[in-house]
Amino acid sequence: MGHAAELIRRKRDGEQLGRAELSELVLAYARGEVPDYQMAAFCMAVFFKGLNGEETFALTEAMIRSGETIDLGSALGRKVVDKHSTGGVGDKTSLAVGPVVAACGVPFGKMSGRGLGHTGGTLDKLESIPGFRVELSKEEFLDQVREVGLAIIGQTADLVPADKLLYGLRDVTATVDNVSLIAASIMSKKIAAGADAIVLDVKVGDGAFMKTIEDARELAHMMLELGKQAGREVVCVLTDMDQPLGQAVGNALEIRETIATLRGEGPPDFTELVLDASAHLLALSDLGVDEGEGRARAVAAVEDGSAFAMYERWIAAQGGDPAEAALPSAPVVTEVHANGEGFVRSIGAVDIGMSALRLGAGRQTKADTIDHAVGIRCLKKRGDAVGAGDVLAEVHARDDASAKRAEAEVLEAYDLGREVPQPRSIVLETID
Repeated sequence: MGHAAELIRRKRDGEQLGRAELSELVLAYARGEVPDYQMAAFCMAVFFKGLNGEETFALTEAMIRSGETIDLGSALGRKVVDKHSTGGVGDKTSLAVGPVVAACGVPFGKMSGRGLGHTGGTLDKLESIPGFRVELSKEEFLDQVREVGLAIIGQTADLVPADKLLYGLRDVTATVDNVSLIAASIMSKKIAAGADAIVLDVKVGDGAFMKTIEDARELAHMMLELGKQAGREVVCVLTDMDQPLGQAVGNALEIRETIATLRGEGPPDFTELVLDASAHLLALSDLGVDEGEGRARAVAAVEDGSAFAMYERWIAAQGGDPAEAALPSAPVVTEVHANGEGFVRSIGAVDIGMSALRLGAGRQTKADTIDHAVGIRCLKKRGDAVGAGDVLAEVHARDDASAKRAEAEVLEAYDLGREVPQPRSIVLETID
């Protein structure tokens, strides 16, 4: 494509690009007609000069057009809902929200990604369940949402291929951290995957992409606008990621926590987020209920056992063994003891995430294999009182040496103080 260099120059100089020009550039790149080095230069120009709302929508639209799309609503004759998180430490929310919403009679269809770095991927967590299939064909996906009411699968290669190429490039050229590029990447996948209504969980804080509430708000507003322009209903919840979500960080450990939560025995912060997201999705659905009624129904689905029954049915439908006993366990489990007393002021979410990654729970490069059994459980959370020698956390490791290293890292991640920190809700803000 001859004039790629011209578009790079114009964006470098802060000019606005036309919809057709952006579309042509992205589609030519997806076809292999624009080389990586030119697209990398374009991403860097965008990183410094930004895209306005029209350009961001043109980019999103072009990425959607680069592959096939699924129209779940038309295929099922129902309004289909989906939930997306921008990623955090211990974030297994979709795994619990899906069964709760489906148990309330609303179809939930989701395509998910894998984890890279300190944030775990939904697919990696599901793959810790023996036999579970994340790769379903489009037809199998639709059939399962129709028959079971719930399916979570890997993103098919035909869906938004331009985003996959572009993300791989941004990852290695230090251009991931741009609000327009992040919003276009997330929303192109959500729109192409076909849900009618979407709840976006935008994480804020130490363990999140967005470190400040201002940045999170900017991303939320941009994604809402992209959703609206594409004819989708979107609600954004900004949620706290200054400490790990729930207790469990690590794949099989997070599945265990999901099961406990669906049985009504989950950690308070994680339970609250699951009920809040479920209430929003039910209010967006075709049930004709408001958020208050949605929450009441979500609570009832957990209490009467139907949410957990839906989880078992879903896992079995995708070839997995839903029994908790079938999940892998780490051979070495050790405790991390407090060496002083006070109140937990903070737990470094990134520190815990990186420690779990070094145990083998995550991948540093795309080629890395994951150890599904290992991870960390943070038993004491922000605001909890701690006595000297109390158990702060558990380390689940493959061997003694990695357990010992992780114990020291986890202890370092905990900050104890004399004052009780101000309580903070897991949901910081809702934007719709």
